[in-house]
Amino acid sequence: MSQEAVPSSQPKGLLQQMEELMAALNADLSQLDADFGQSAERRAPTPTPNPADGSDRA
Repeated sequence: MSQEAVPSSQPKGLLQQMEELMAALNADLSQLDADFGQSAERRAPTPTPNPADGSDRA
């Protein structure tokens, strides 16, 4: 994570800790979403099966 816990002389409140954790999680998810979007753009589209000709049956 990019945000490191910095020890201080006064303990943080629970709400502040949760806000910091949520901000870090949001940043991680945003990066993951961007990475996923880039990899999806590189993939070739796959053909969709046509149920009328029975190609979707296993």
